[in-house]
Amino acid sequence: MKYSRLTKEQFEELHQEFINFLASQSITAAEWEEIKKEQPKVAEDELDVFSDLIWEGVLDKVSFLEHFSSNQMYLFNITEVEINLIAVTIENEGIDITTRDGYNWLQQNLMADTVNMYTSSKVLSGDRNKDIFALIQQGAVITKGDLFSYFDKVINT
Repeated sequence: MKYSRLTKEQFEELHQEFINFLASQSITAAEWEEIKKEQPKVAEDELDVFSDLIWEGVLDKVSFLEHFSSNQMYLFNITEVEINLIAVTIENEGIDITTRDGYNWLQQNLMADTVNMYTSSKVLSGDRNKDIFALIQQGAVITKGDLFSYFDKVINT
């Protein structure tokens, strides 16, 4: 398995897609029930293959990720060849940017001495999707890139 198995909730959400996946392998509902009972390892393998297919489809479309902690914000723009990072760090222990008040403070104090912004770029490895998945496993979430675009303008003006 290349990524991680989908959760029970994700499988439930993708129930119809999983049925289509099984149908594409000429596995009927009755055969699937039999496989689960008689060949649990084969059933596990099918769940893993389906999970990887779903992850590949999702990761192929990812262009932006965000990762927040109490005093840091990492904004990623992923192209076909590199990951561009905008990092914002807060050197004020009383501020937690994961809260509404903390984030509002950041918006009003972007140019304060306690706010540091920097950029970096890194060439992707041979497997773009695996690089993206590693960031997601570390807590990054897929976004539309609004924050990246905003901070990119702030840094470059």
